[in-house]
Amino acid sequence: MARDTVTIDPIRSALLLVDFQPDFLPGGALPVAGGEQILEPVRRLMTSGRLGVVVATQDWHPPGHASFASSHPGRKPFEAIMLHNHEQTLWPDHCVQGSEGAQLHPALPWTAAAAVVRKGMEPACDSYSGFRNNWNEKGERPPTGLAGYLRERGVTELFVCGLARDFCVKWTAEDGADAGFRVRVIWDLTRPVDPSSDQRVRNELIARGVRIMSSDQLAV
Repeated sequence: MARDTVTIDPIRSALLLVDFQPDFLPGGALPVAGGEQILEPVRRLMTSGRLGVVVATQDWHPPGHASFASSHPGRKPFEAIMLHNHEQTLWPDHCVQGSEGAQLHPALPWTAAAAVVRKGMEPACDSYSGFRNNWNEKGERPPTGLAGYLRERGVTELFVCGLARDFCVKWTAEDGADAGFRVRVIWDLTRPVDPSSDQRVRNELIARGVRIMSSDQLAV
């Protein structure tokens, strides 16, 4: 990983926080190992004033969501099925609308966030990305409106962190790049569901034009 200092234009940049919710942290329904380790550095970054607008995504599933293993009799969490002609990992019930595990994590200063984009609300399709749903029955990936919001704010560069590196962070970063933003993933402020995926995830992000960096590269 390159160690060059990254200079930030606070007028044109956004810190994009992906799914900082109790269900994705130890003790939650779908915990990501080590997720609690990034809360404090992310808190400092949110309040540092070094980046521009702060935006968050929030997984927000209705009960009985199609991505839940419990919605498919005989299936277990982490099995894969075909859903709308695309592979879908089945998850434990998590981030159910209104539940404690679905709330934005109380360790972070959410008063600093200008907007929160909820995703995964369609009962029949998942949504890893903050920019688009996964494929629906029409073979489409409908937008969430996040790209339009960021453009209206004059944002051209995104700094992405959060959970989980190999799913929602990855998909959000890739869709952000596809939408025309310059995207950087702050690698040390993410954690994966599957650590063995790290090299594949890194390669796939770079292939899509996403830059990988670490938090110590941020210019003071």
